[in-house]
Amino acid sequence: MRSLKIKVFKGSDTSPETTCTIPTAILKAAIKLIPRQAMAALHDKGVELEEIIKLSSDPNVHGTLLEVEDHKKGERVVITLE
Repeated sequence: MRSLKIKVFKGSDTSPETTCTIPTAILKAAIKLIPRQAMAALHDKGVELEEIIKLSSDPNVHGTLLEVEDHKKGERVVITLE
């Protein structure tokens, strides 16, 4: 089963501080369950979750969809379809 993963990294850490894994089959309903920290990071970067939902329904799309780095805050958000 495919999943959407949202990983939030702090500083130069190679391990994420927060990881949220959502099965694509329930993605539309599960968007409401994404941790506030991850949602805030996405919103601050202008990430449109509706577009990510659309991409997740395409079986040919996989891997990293988006990687956003905030150098001032030392944060990185990575969104993947696995």
